[in-house]
Amino acid sequence: MSNNEAQDKGQGLSFFERYLTLWVALCIIIGIAVGHFIPAVPNALEQFEYASVSIPVAILIWLMIYPMMAKIDFTSIVNAGKKPKGLVITLVVNWLIKPFTMFFFAWLFFRFIFTPFIPETLATEYIAGAVLLGAAPCTAMVFVWSYLTKGDAGYTLVQVSVNDLILIFAYGPIVALLLRVNNVIVPLDTVFLSVLLFIIIPLAAGYISRVLIVKRKGMDWFENVYLKKAGNFTIIGLLLTLIIIFSFQGEVILNNPLHIGLIAIPLIIQTLFIFAIAYYWAKWWRIQHSVAAPAAMIGTSNFFELAVAVAIALFGLNHGAALVTVVGVLVEVPLMLYLVKIANRTRHWFPESSLIKN
Repeated sequence: MSNNEAQDKGQGLSFFERYLTLWVALCIIIGIAVGHFIPAVPNALEQFEYASVSIPVAILIWLMIYPMMAKIDFTSIVNAGKKPKGLVITLVVNWLIKPFTMFFFAWLFFRFIFTPFIPETLATEYIAGAVLLGAAPCTAMVFVWSYLTKGDAGYTLVQVSVNDLILIFAYGPIVALLLRVNNVIVPLDTVFLSVLLFIIIPLAAGYISRVLIVKRKGMDWFENVYLKKAGNFTIIGLLLTLIIIFSFQGEVILNNPLHIGLIAIPLIIQTLFIFAIAYYWAKWWRIQHSVAAPAAMIGTSNFFELAVAVAIALFGLNHGAALVTVVGVLVEVPLMLYLVKIANRTRHWFPESSLIKN
């Protein structure tokens, strides 16, 4: 890695983000220890449920998702048509390819390749978790990946904003369809309740607070003070949610420690596969690197906070689907940093002229 790349890496990732995999691993250990040695904690948390939704976890997840939604500037969508090729790649990969290839790889590994190690019931649960991950394109960390690849920040914002609008309408139906294919019948009203709780409400809260705060304090204060402070809640919410999840999953993991590694394999293959599709497509279309790299990163990365939230809402804290979404958190950051390195090393594949219409 060059000095410039190292400098970019240091500036783009916060201390928490840079070592996210380490924090997740620590949360796994703490959560398993709590579940094993202090079972009264998960037992007490089970008492605070409404309509199968854990109230403490729902609060933590709102804290986790809201700051990300507040970053979205929907006024940027007016620029969506200025460079259509990058947007086409993002939307096709995210909504017509990624959810279905994620389902395929999970089905292939959990139903066939890993059958000697994973019982059929758990295989069904793990596939469900992969479905929830695959249908949720990244909305927050992609700004970091865009920065590290010297991406066009404004265009990345356009891509994320358009994806979030589509997320409202497409996530529920795609998840319901693929879960049904996996013989997991979830009532549609339950799926759409999850969309309401963990997409629409945080998105509306983020948009309203953005408008009001910018009007009162200005954009500079909103971006450099408010969002940075709000981002701390994301960290707290994520880590505490992971500890709670693993306090419920502890016995399953202690009895099947190999499962985390097995779950990671199809997730890693899916990530590399989607990146290759989007990145080589952008190369074939001769799109500028500043647009091509973020376009590939958005489809490759996952909105894992949403996937965790929906898994808990649909299936509960001790379900295998929740475990898969958390393993997605565990593998994402180091894998995405590797893909950032690839993107920076292959910058010469793409045209440099700003006159090229993307």
